[in-house]
Amino acid sequence: MNRCGRYAILLLAAGMLGSCSGGKNDASGKEGVETVLPSQANEVTVMTLKKTAFSHELVSNGKVTASQYADLSFRVTSEPVAHIYVKNGDHVRKGQKIAELDLFTLKNSLEKAEIALRQSELEMKDVLISQGYSPDRMKEIPKDIVQLAEVKSGYGQSRAAYELARYELEQAVITAPFDGVVANLESRSFNRPDGSKPFCRVIGSGGMEVAFKVLESELPLVRRGDRVEVAPFAGTAGACSGTVSEINPLVDENGLVSVRARVNGGVKLFDGMNVRVSVKRSIPDQFVVPKTAVVLRTGKQVIFTLKDGKAMWNYVTTGLENMTEYTVIGDGMEEGAQIIVTGNVNLAHEAPVKVIP
Repeated sequence: MNRCGRYAILLLAAGMLGSCSGGKNDASGKEGVETVLPSQANEVTVMTLKKTAFSHELVSNGKVTASQYADLSFRVTSEPVAHIYVKNGDHVRKGQKIAELDLFTLKNSLEKAEIALRQSELEMKDVLISQGYSPDRMKEIPKDIVQLAEVKSGYGQSRAAYELARYELEQAVITAPFDGVVANLESRSFNRPDGSKPFCRVIGSGGMEVAFKVLESELPLVRRGDRVEVAPFAGTAGACSGTVSEINPLVDENGLVSVRARVNGGVKLFDGMNVRVSVKRSIPDQFVVPKTAVVLRTGKQVIFTLKDGKAMWNYVTTGLENMTEYTVIGDGMEEGAQIIVTGNVNLAHEAPVKVIP
């Protein structure tokens, strides 16, 4: 075989190999397209958009405080405690005895003061008689004469000492100023009370308050009278409800505003307990969608609407939110629009969809 014949055979073989290779590429390309493009429409669920009331929820951490409490102390600390009638956690009624001191010395001091008062009263009468007045007609005696007689006889000083001794005897018994629960009772009988701190605290049973903080930007969303729900972190009691009672009109250095809410006393909340506070308020005339309706595309919030069997891409802006919903504004957000709420994770613009119940 000559040289030209060999070249012809080589060219023919190369052409056959190229033809086989091109067939393989066409087959793999077709297979890739079939893999990317769905063979059937996405199944979605929809809702009709309309304006409705939005239940706004603001969540914060708070601390329970008693709406009424009193730190009680003995005025006299020189005498030992004779009796303690209650324990921490006991419920007491207004006027009920909590503790009392040893009263012997205080009663003796009151008796001495009473005797001194009577003696000075007799001396005052002698002074009045020496001035020509009858002690039996005190109303007819000029006031300046009576005052002079009290000073000369020491009656005024004795009367003040008697009143002080009687007051100290009365203060030797601690009673509950209102209905409540005893707390911070650390003293024991036969020991002198510590004058540097209260003997005990009585926490009123009329209700509790929750103190919490909200961001400066959230302040317009909180008003007095808004409903709150309170749940202890410890789980020792169930959630309870209340209302916002006061808002401090001052923003601190961290951009926070202090808020207080009065909570009903029907649950077992303790003073100082840490709780989760949820402030709820109804805001009318809002476009409200489930959170599942909002997806991200190229870093922006998107809601798909249904039109002629296709998913239409709409850029939106979310506003308020709670645990399950957003308020929204944006393109296509109008009364009666069909919002795709599920099956929208992998949707593209104008993708065919099938609505299921």
